[in-house]
Amino acid sequence: MTKTWIAAALSAALTAALATGTAHAADTLTKIKETGSAVMGVRESSGALSYTLGDGKFAGFHVEICEKVLADVQKKLGLAKLDVKYQPVTSQNRIPLVQNGTVDIECGSTTNNAARQKDVSFAVTTYVEEVRIAVKANSGITSIAQLNGRNVATTTGTTSVQLLRKHERAAGVDFKEVFGKDHADSFLLLETGRADAFVMDGQILAGNIAKSKNPADYKIVGEVLSVEPIAIMIRKDDPAFKKVVDDSIIAMMKSGEIAKLYDKWFVQPIPPANTKVGLPASEATKNAWAHPNDKPVEDYMKK
Repeated sequence: MTKTWIAAALSAALTAALATGTAHAADTLTKIKETGSAVMGVRESSGALSYTLGDGKFAGFHVEICEKVLADVQKKLGLAKLDVKYQPVTSQNRIPLVQNGTVDIECGSTTNNAARQKDVSFAVTTYVEEVRIAVKANSGITSIAQLNGRNVATTTGTTSVQLLRKHERAAGVDFKEVFGKDHADSFLLLETGRADAFVMDGQILAGNIAKSKNPADYKIVGEVLSVEPIAIMIRKDDPAFKKVVDDSIIAMMKSGEIAKLYDKWFVQPIPPANTKVGLPASEATKNAWAHPNDKPVEDYMKK
């Protein structure tokens, strides 16, 4: 009987410990306060949203927004100092790294959709994207129909080619997918002729073109494949952290700061080469700032 009681007590203690650990993992504010640090997930080649400057330095619209959000988190928690760590993520590992606690806030180019909402949460939408096609300027390609028999580059872990295949004008169009491990790799496939087109978010295409050796050699063409809300990603079922993140971003929207940040990264020259992406904010993006929400892409598709 004593052995049975001891076993039961150990089992109960283990269950309680696991429950406490799970709860703690979901409580990002507590984690940040106890460690004095926060981990920001960043992308190395997501256009002007998030990209590397080399030597472990990252920049971009979403990177700067997240830096300001984390400054507000630091203030709320009363921390004298907050150590912000930058963790490069890819299209493939970004969601698992948020889920398992490696990354606290993912500041890249992630589309908010219903499938992903089952695994993670999203802050209010900060950018509304149009998925397009980039080609060589001398390719003669101007539409989806002309991709028949061609190689089309996409980045592993993204949804762009699925969108292309589902488009009404893609009926009967037979193309071969070639995969890049990240957006820079996918653009390299186009640059070197291993792909005839690169299908991706318009700003990512524009950003990679702007940073290429000869930007005039490329153009963005064809029908808009999808309109997608892009947002900062955080762990699921952590309402306290989501509220702090949302409140910070909404304050930037109301003050006009987010519009100024957008102009800084998408209209003005940006480092390291001081080139311009040249992509003024769309009406859909401005509307998202005027009416903050975390609706998934499926809500946009209903319109």
